[in-house]
Amino acid sequence: MRFGRTGVVLACLALAGTLPSPLAGEAALPRSGEISATYDVGVAAINLGTFEVTATFAGTDYDLIAKGRFSLLAGLLYKATGTSTSRGTLNGVNLQPAEYTLAFEDTKKRQKLNMTFADGTVRKVRRVPKKKPDRRAIPIPADQLTNVLDPLTATFLSVRSNAPPGDLDVCNQTIRVFDGKQRFDIQLSPKRAEALGSGVPKRISRRAAVCRVRYEPIGGYRPEHSGVKFLKKADGIEVWLVTVPGTGLYLPYKVIVPTAWGNGKATLTGLKATSAKPSAR
Repeated sequence: MRFGRTGVVLACLALAGTLPSPLAGEAALPRSGEISATYDVGVAAINLGTFEVTATFAGTDYDLIAKGRFSLLAGLLYKATGTSTSRGTLNGVNLQPAEYTLAFEDTKKRQKLNMTFADGTVRKVRRVPKKKPDRRAIPIPADQLTNVLDPLTATFLSVRSNAPPGDLDVCNQTIRVFDGKQRFDIQLSPKRAEALGSGVPKRISRRAAVCRVRYEPIGGYRPEHSGVKFLKKADGIEVWLVTVPGTGLYLPYKVIVPTAWGNGKATLTGLKATSAKPSAR
């Protein structure tokens, strides 16, 4: 099993997205408060780990932090940890990230990424260890680095609506993503509505809007890369979106990615929403 590719695919789809077109009845973010969501990640019947995302709001400012821990055979075969952060502002209907970071470590390597934005445009990308530009990668046009979100902001803050839970209108959007290396679109389209059974976390809606997910690479990728080919051909990728009452936010409840070893899944297992003090920033 190539866990690395599976883990990246799941993390990308569960924690990646972009700024969609404004939705009818779009809701603003909470003026202040904190929301924490916990997810289990696995393939078929194999549990691979967990990650937790916390969003803190203070006026028009937001801060996000996600921490993940993954292992295979109790860490004997594979072990990885990662932390990602994002901060920015909400101006009207537009989310504008200011800075995004990612730190990842597994049994073979360590990587760090820092990305800064200005007025919705990527300004600087720094990697440690530094890598030479990939000459075989499709170039990214400059205009494709405007009006994009970092993966963390896009997934957890970009979908906002006053529409009823399970309303499939939230699936009518194309999501623009830049992850520091690759520029790609995530195209969502309506698939079905689902009623959630017992055992779901409190404070979320009991109906989910299930969106079909299509991946469209734009630049920064190699056409022959196995991961790119897999995602372009993948059929049956779904994201289940649920509302958090009183916030206008839609969060991923479940992400499903069919693989050769069975369905890969990231599932929401816990949710907390509390008031928060305004950020000193």
